[in-house]
Amino acid sequence: MSSLSRQFPKLTIIGEETLERKEVDEDWIITDCDKDVLAVSLPEKLQDVKEEDIVVWVDPLDGTNEYTQGFLDHVTILVGVAVGGKAVGGVIHQPYYNYKVEKDVLKQGRTIWGIVGVGAFGIKAIAPPDDKRIITVTRSHSNSMVARCLEALQPDEVLRVGGAGHKVLLLIEGKAHAYVFPSNGCKKWDICAPEAILCATGGLLTDIHGNKYDYSKDVEHPNTRGILATGIASQHSWYQSRVPQDIQDHFRTASGTASTK
Repeated sequence: MSSLSRQFPKLTIIGEETLERKEVDEDWIITDCDKDVLAVSLPEKLQDVKEEDIVVWVDPLDGTNEYTQGFLDHVTILVGVAVGGKAVGGVIHQPYYNYKVEKDVLKQGRTIWGIVGVGAFGIKAIAPPDDKRIITVTRSHSNSMVARCLEALQPDEVLRVGGAGHKVLLLIEGKAHAYVFPSNGCKKWDICAPEAILCATGGLLTDIHGNKYDYSKDVEHPNTRGILATGIASQHSWYQSRVPQDIQDHFRTASGTASTK
């Protein structure tokens, strides 16, 4: 966050950790830019965006509970970019990816990034299996509404894992069909980057009603209307229509600004 604010002082940066004005060792400040990233052409609607119109949502440690309990592959670092209230780009860094197989620390981890309308890099989108339905849900924040959604959706398999970033990676890589979270237990910095990358690979992330969240700088941070995401956008409406009506009604009364689908 310090590197971002130093390089781009007009950015609005919002994160789980407070961005305080304090001395940061110069060795920790990143000033170089990735030439491969800069070589990518942006969609026309993003080419003339002003720095002050960009909001960056940062979660320096997504999957905190899992990190403390040793589920290291659930941990991600999230940097989401929003313009006009919409998630348009993001980075998901998975620092312990492949740690169970690769013992050399320097060879562990991977970085995935994407831009809506361009695509995603560092990951290959894979379709989920056709012969069964796999749903990923929270590992550490389950509740009765999660259980009722699972009962209504009738999955063949349930993956209980930590971290919104990790769950979305499961969708992109075809390890799950849908991510369902009927709760207000996460915030904008948990889903901005995952939403952008998922959308860039053909998926869709919304609230429990099928409406996208607003990532403008003045919105409230909690996601008060739950989360529903699918790796294939065309499958999203099937899952959304099967969320029990009383659960949808519960979140319909929740506060928060939604944008249209």
